Amino acid sequence: MKPHDYPFWPKQFPRHLTVPATSLWTNLAISAARYPTKPLSIFYDSRETFAEFLRTTEALAGFLQQACGLARGDRVILQMQNCPQSMAAYYAILRADAVVVPVSPMNVTDELAHNVADSGARIAIVGQELFDRIAPLLGGSIDHVVVATYSDALTAPTAMPVPDAVRAPRRAIDLPGVTAWADAMARSAVPRAHAAAPDDLAAILYTSGTTGKPKGCMHTHRTLMTTTVGGALWEGILADSVVLSTAPMFHVTGMQHSMNAAIYSGATIAFLPRWDPAAAGDLIERYGCTHWANVPTMVVDLLAHPSTAGRDLSSLVNIFGGGASMPEAVAKELQARCGIEYMEAYGMTETISQTHMNPPNRLRKQCLGIPTFDTESHVIDPDTLAILGPGEVGEIISAGPQLMQGYWNNPEATRQVFVEIDGRRFLRTGDLGRRDDEGFFYIADRLKRMINASGYKVWPAEVEATLFRHPAVKEACIVAAPDERRGETVKAYIVLRDDHVGSVTPEEIVAWSREHMAAYKVPRSVHFIDALPRSGTGKVQWRALQEQEWNA
Repeated sequence: MKPHDYPFWPKQFPRHLTVPATSLWTNLAISAARYPTKPLSIFYDSRETFAEFLRTTEALAGFLQQACGLARGDRVILQMQNCPQSMAAYYAILRADAVVVPVSPMNVTDELAHNVADSGARIAIVGQELFDRIAPLLGGSIDHVVVATYSDALTAPTAMPVPDAVRAPRRAIDLPGVTAWADAMARSAVPRAHAAAPDDLAAILYTSGTTGKPKGCMHTHRTLMTTTVGGALWEGILADSVVLSTAPMFHVTGMQHSMNAAIYSGATIAFLPRWDPAAAGDLIERYGCTHWANVPTMVVDLLAHPSTAGRDLSSLVNIFGGGASMPEAVAKELQARCGIEYMEAYGMTETISQTHMNPPNRLRKQCLGIPTFDTESHVIDPDTLAILGPGEVGEIISAGPQLMQGYWNNPEATRQVFVEIDGRRFLRTGDLGRRDDEGFFYIADRLKRMINASGYKVWPAEVEATLFRHPAVKEACIVAAPDERRGETVKAYIVLRDDHVGSVTPEEIVAWSREHMAAYKVPRSVHFIDALPRSGTGKVQWRALQEQEWNA
């Protein structure tokens, strides 16, 4: 189906979306000029106006250029929890005409080393509690680190319970190449004139896959602008909106819908550094939050928390998310409690968030929605690439202005993920799905081997590659196991080396994993097995083990 064929396309929206032909940072400059005294961020009752925030980004951009030698097109690692400094660092990097490389705060040193080496980043901006993870790379692959203390952003008294990690005082780190955020601000450095163009690289976001090594998705200011503006329009984010920020901003959902769309619209952002359902309910009621991008498990947690029963959540007008389907029972409770329906959507890191969204006037459950502005999607036979008709299950492919340029320094992986049909370049999602005769898309299964745990993508090959480094592990197979809260969780089947049988426990494997991989990738259960099932050609039959889990 072509975009004009969708009968339930929202009549208030154009089919083609004209986005600004400017850098993403320009959105901040324009909003600061329009709403200088309006709060951009609220952080435990501490407020920062658009004008103040703009000055912060300018000062940090100047410091990065003058003290760290940051040049146009250079890459900068950004690892922080959701907070005003994280957002300022993101925009300061763009202001300096450089490229943001956002990484999960859960990433440990081993994972950071790959992000740094692959991207070629020589500068990092990190939260104070995460400094020890980047420290081993300092003086080698990393030359400069700016360390942010979250408590520096607490400029007003608050009665809210502030986590210890946020309250922690500034830590003195006397190492070459390390600068405290506050000291960088004190320099009041003036950056060079902003020169980034729409098609300049703006961000490299890492996503794993079947090879085990994370790949960097290259996004320009234009691709970022596409889903920023499209998301703001589709969700109705306005200058007087208040956006609740709980989805992590290193990930496309939080980045585009909690941060970039809000700044483009001139909205206010209420931050929650780490997920806490009681605190989220407090923020919604306290600040009159209107928009909330999340994963469905956050809605489940909020509605199930005892404190929510006494909360006024009526200010919410749009709750948006993806990564996992919203359970029907929870959707009904949300409707009864808040008077709104959950807006499901679909996208990938490779598409910098949405390719599909449910129309505001026709929200469906467990449905990806319809292709968004200027986006064309089909279901194809994954072997023949023939386009399939309504109701037929095949691989979902999409083409549109939000598609990444390719994988950083990986032309072969880039070649494999794109396919040309009728002269247009489509991204192969690896997701099996179908569309109905009204143009709505639905997920059926995954063509690629991947685990979806509370919206976080876990790639078994990456976890297996890490486990093989354990001295007791001879073979490992990672599968998805059912989990009541996460939907799916990570389970490891492990064959031990003969000399370690009986001397290592599943708990020890889990503890070791926590030291070598992000928390969401760590196997929640470990099962020792004498041998992995194999096919006649010797391939591990992971699907047999996975089916065993789900059939049980």
